Amino acid sequence: MTDHSAPAPDEYVDDDASDDQKIQEPRLWRDDGWTARIIKNDDDDGWAVAMIKDGEPEPALIGPWTMGRDKKNPKPLDASAFITLVKTASEFVRRHEQQLHAMLHKSIVVNDADATFNIALDIIPDDDFPYALLTAHNADGEQLAQVRVAATFKLSESSAGAWIANEFRTPH
Repeated sequence: MTDHSAPAPDEYVDDDASDDQKIQEPRLWRDDGWTARIIKNDDDDGWAVAMIKDGEPEPALIGPWTMGRDKKNPKPLDASAFITLVKTASEFVRRHEQQLHAMLHKSIVVNDADATFNIALDIIPDDDFPYALLTAHNADGEQLAQVRVAATFKLSESSAGAWIANEFRTPH
């Protein structure tokens, strides 16, 4: 009898497999930088598919998978399903990366009487000591200043204007 339980997280990564090794099995496909693995759905009697991007320790996406005709085993993977799964997982990863980028990188334009400044706040999400870099560029793209600030620094027109007025000294 075969055990179809969900693999432990470290079982998603096959260290012996080269990234360009193509596999096309009923429950495991690997191609084009992705692996699709059919797993037992822990929430019910059904099946799920885990999409793992090459080199990643965790699946990028886990979703329900169709039962086969016998209503016990999963429907086998095929080329069409794999292509759809890769597109879906790639889009999911892309949206997640865009959301993370938006959370970690903010920028505004501040005009004062003399010039236009592009002010950016880039949060560095270090596990132990997170911080942010506050950077000012002129309208030509030349960097005028960069200081390290708390990761909790709130970038706004008023905080940027105060920083400019204070000659780019580190805000407190």
